[in-house]
Amino acid sequence: MSRLVKKSPSVCTDLPLDTTDSWKKLRVLLQLLKSCFGPKGRLKLLHNSIGGHVVTTSTSSVLLSAISSSLPLINLIKTSILNHVGRFGDCGLFAAIFCLTLIEQSRQSGLRGRAAAQLNKHLLDLCTVYLRQEDCGCKMELGFNSSHNLTTLASSIISSKPACVLTQSEVLHMSKLSVQAFLLTVPCSSTGVKLGETVTVPVEGPPVKHSAVFPGLLVDMPDLLSLDNAKRPHLRPLRAVVFSASLAGDLSDTGDGVIEVHEGEDTDSQILDRLLELGKQVVEDEVKLFVCQKVVHPVLQQYLRSQDVLVVERLGVALMEPLLQLTGANPVATLHTPVPAEAYGTVHDLGIRQFGSKKMLHLLPAGESSICTMMLCHRNATVLSELKVVCQNTEHVLRLTLRDPYILLGGGCTETHLATYVRHKVSGQLTETAAALGCSQEECLLGLEGFCRSLQSVAMALEHDGGSSAMDLTHAHHWILPADVMREEVEDTLGPCSCGLVEGGPNKPKTYLSTQTPAFSPGPPCADATAQPRVLDSFTAKINALQVAVETANLALDVRFVIQDMN
Repeated sequence: MSRLVKKSPSVCTDLPLDTTDSWKKLRVLLQLLKSCFGPKGRLKLLHNSIGGHVVTTSTSSVLLSAISSSLPLINLIKTSILNHVGRFGDCGLFAAIFCLTLIEQSRQSGLRGRAAAQLNKHLLDLCTVYLRQEDCGCKMELGFNSSHNLTTLASSIISSKPACVLTQSEVLHMSKLSVQAFLLTVPCSSTGVKLGETVTVPVEGPPVKHSAVFPGLLVDMPDLLSLDNAKRPHLRPLRAVVFSASLAGDLSDTGDGVIEVHEGEDTDSQILDRLLELGKQVVEDEVKLFVCQKVVHPVLQQYLRSQDVLVVERLGVALMEPLLQLTGANPVATLHTPVPAEAYGTVHDLGIRQFGSKKMLHLLPAGESSICTMMLCHRNATVLSELKVVCQNTEHVLRLTLRDPYILLGGGCTETHLATYVRHKVSGQLTETAAALGCSQEECLLGLEGFCRSLQSVAMALEHDGGSSAMDLTHAHHWILPADVMREEVEDTLGPCSCGLVEGGPNKPKTYLSTQTPAFSPGPPCADATAQPRVLDSFTAKINALQVAVETANLALDVRFVIQDMN
């Protein structure tokens, strides 16, 4: 009885956002995420208290996954943002910064939680409707007749992650590879379209520019493999068979069944005999590539290789689906029945690729295939891990353009343009908006100012070197001003805006984002056919990030009690 511990009562917190501890932790999280934002963001070293691997990152998916907190509101925000990143691959830091700033602005303004949530939802609807309009001033249509904008979009994502430690030429190289891999996964046929897959293989040691994309699949090369031309079959394509069951000679694939063994029977020899019968069948069926997800018995391997059949074992579950798509084979799940004819697939040819000290077997598809392999090279494991995450997110974002072939202007220009549009729209309909939402005009103005300042704060978070942010009063695009630029010099010395689409100059008056911003209708960029943006954002990912940020902020503002189980 002395070992029994009395259960602790649950703790109920009333109005959790009003506590000093909650405010302090939310502000620290906001400062942490802001410091990571953009191509000049500061890196974070992640290391747990009991040792282990050190991770260097500024990527939201890695950073938020490593953050643990006893504050339920932080865990709510973290889970919401990670769910968005898992589905859309980008704009995680944008969503988190916007969400936390909305909460901060709403609480500082003194608005009632319900009124703040209603206003935020209304302003979000204005943003999404505007972004989907054809005449939206911060949106461009993405044409697939040229890869320029796709490459710019990929470059914007990759260059925003400084933990990848890439030069400008390396960023361009990886951007082109990402676009190439994306295009290879889009099938040419218009009927029964199913996107393929890019398999990423990291290789530590070689320089980044040794990274490459290959059509087909690269797998770990079997030991002692030699593709001697004399032994190569001259008939193409080559027949292949793929086993998902273990061929190690054990009984691991029996499941929950019961095995009856007669006295005196040698089960090992019986299973080996069955394996050899299986080997003889595939040799008679002219199979030249024998692949197993798990282990192949050494005796079976030796027999197959003596018959000039290439054996690849321990493929792993991650490569099974790409391999089946590439070969057209059906996986064989048991060794106790003959291999059916429809289970066989084909490959066009086999080759060997070498990256540093790593050799890979290259499987080339027999027909049209949307499977490709990206070999990622970098100097050490830390930056290679970050580069792998970024390239996978980039591919995810590029795929989203097939659903919504649009892109948004980057560099904070979309945020300042949206904030200006919403401020102008609501200011011109203030009486109607306040009446429709059931709040006073003063509350409507407070909510509007908090929402617009939150959007502008995301653009301002791109500056980390003591500079400031400005916006022109014609197109509402964003400029980052160096710390040593005097206010009177701003009009004459500024070049193009952060996205690169609007040129600066004396004829474009500007205002600092940290000051009171006037309400005006932002115009679209000049219709110059030669002007190309330097920085782009994902249209689909940013619209969803806006929705996630506002909905999560509204949920946090509406929380009345938090009950925690302390056991």
